[in-house]
Amino acid sequence: MTSTPSPAAASGTFRLGGDLPVHRLAFGAMRITGPGIWGEPEDPDEAVRVLRRLVDLGVTLIDTADSYGPDVSERLIKQALHPYPEDLVIATKGGLTRPGPEMWHANGRPDHLRRQAEQSLRHLGVERIDLYQLHRIDPQVPVEESLGELVRLQEEGKIRHIGISQVSVSELEQARRTADIVSVQNLYNLADRDSEDVLDHCERENIAFIPWYPIATGALAEPGGPLATISKEHGATPSQLALAWLLRRSPVMLPIPGTSSVAHLEENVAAAAVRLTDEEFATLERAV
Repeated sequence: MTSTPSPAAASGTFRLGGDLPVHRLAFGAMRITGPGIWGEPEDPDEAVRVLRRLVDLGVTLIDTADSYGPDVSERLIKQALHPYPEDLVIATKGGLTRPGPEMWHANGRPDHLRRQAEQSLRHLGVERIDLYQLHRIDPQVPVEESLGELVRLQEEGKIRHIGISQVSVSELEQARRTADIVSVQNLYNLADRDSEDVLDHCERENIAFIPWYPIATGALAEPGGPLATISKEHGATPSQLALAWLLRRSPVMLPIPGTSSVAHLEENVAAAAVRLTDEEFATLERAV
């Protein structure tokens, strides 16, 4: 008797760092916090249901950060899912501080990153973080110092793999001279492709590319627009088509759509089964 593949498995698999297989359609855990990514969620029970449901759907990569809440997202993940399924990879980030709602300040000082990484270990209830990402390069701190501390944490067995977020190709190359970078998390979606060169570089080097804000569609989803038209032909939503386009764009692409709603989660994961034709993919690519 064969088991039925999970919905998220239809997105394909990528091996983070060459040794951590994850389904490519992942989950971003920023939106399970309160308004302004601050404090507790308005519906904590629904947040827990979202986290448990994503495991049922076969999502095997959750992306979070100590700054989401702050700390709220990590603690909810532990509450909902600990002890974790063997195939679940939890990635978190450090390097931003939160003085208030919608306020984000870079802090890449080595002592801060160490303190936050060790706090994330406790909040998540793990002995080692599978993927720890520098949330932003701090212009006041040489990136070699920030990443050097993460390498030391890696050598101590507290971090398995290191990633970096919102970088240019030159910054990525500079970072790789200090640490083995296995993932890059940049703003990227169908309507905003300023990081195209970074994505191409990641594909050549087999580095995971994790696009944040992945389902922004802009005017493409307006009535009569190409995204709306193709979505209707597929019987899908514009957001599902935007995710399908990302998955088709590159084999190293790991979209992390986030939500605080089980219904929206199920809709997002269903995008893994949407298949664009060559013509549809090219039409959407040309539309921006």
